[in-house]
Amino acid sequence: MATASEALLAGAQDDDSLVAPAPSRARTTLRRFVARRTALAGLVVVALLFVLAFAGPHLTRWSYSDIDYTALRSAPSSRHWWGTNRIGQDVFAQTVRGLQKSLIIGLLVGVVATAAAAAVGACAGYFGGWTDRLLTFTTDLLLIFPSFLVISVVSPRLRGGGWIVFALLLAFFAWMITARVVRSMTISLRDREFVRAARYMGVGPVRIISRHILPNVASFLIIDATIAVGSAVMSETALSYFGFGVQPPDVSLGTLIADGTSAALTYPWMFFFAAGLLVIFVLAVNLIGDGLRDAFDPTSDDPAHRKRKRRLGKRTQR
Repeated sequence: MATASEALLAGAQDDDSLVAPAPSRARTTLRRFVARRTALAGLVVVALLFVLAFAGPHLTRWSYSDIDYTALRSAPSSRHWWGTNRIGQDVFAQTVRGLQKSLIIGLLVGVVATAAAAAVGACAGYFGGWTDRLLTFTTDLLLIFPSFLVISVVSPRLRGGGWIVFALLLAFFAWMITARVVRSMTISLRDREFVRAARYMGVGPVRIISRHILPNVASFLIIDATIAVGSAVMSETALSYFGFGVQPPDVSLGTLIADGTSAALTYPWMFFFAAGLLVIFVLAVNLIGDGLRDAFDPTSDDPAHRKRKRRLGKRTQR
């Protein structure tokens, strides 16, 4: 016959087996993000824009450089879905090509700028001393320069390098504020117990930064990279609008908007398709950024939790 203590132990083990394991942080973050319908809608819109940008050129027989001399400033029709511009180029083919170019530049700028900010900010905050002073001085110095003016002066002299050089030039002026934030977060992390334990065990600085510092600021970097993509697309559009960005015969949303501005009222299809896609993309990216911020922030109110509280409040009133 089992003793009373053995029975209690068996009962405790049975209770432990009934307790569900705690969800991982990634699963919790994903659940909180999906629960926000606006963020999910923004993600769907961005995905559809990428599909349009990269699959669109294969859906039409017209290339963005083809000219139809029989249809100059033609309205949208079955032959030209979104009409033609002033020299007979298909607006749909040009718009999807411009969207593709702007998205590629935005992604490249967002990734490069975020990576540079993470490296500079983490090194400045972790090492301190002269390393911190030198990197912080460089960051503050670059913040002083008017980036739009510098890029507009430098980019015409780098046109031989193509759009990749232009994207890297945009990224060069897009990492400083993020680096300062990462530096502050690293300073608060470098004296934590897990970092000090790794240091006492002889782990090198590079490994500590990559394994212990950056994972703890990854949520901020993900949010910042998402917003940086939208900001980079806006910057590229503005510079291309004034002729300092993507150069003919290639196109981007900025060049298409610039070409169609004068005919926005008389031939609206030459302007509003490119401008509309730009507005939709920026709004969708902002919705994703807001959703990621709330999903990573444990202090934000979960929509599912709000629904449960409302149902509970209705039951108590009854």
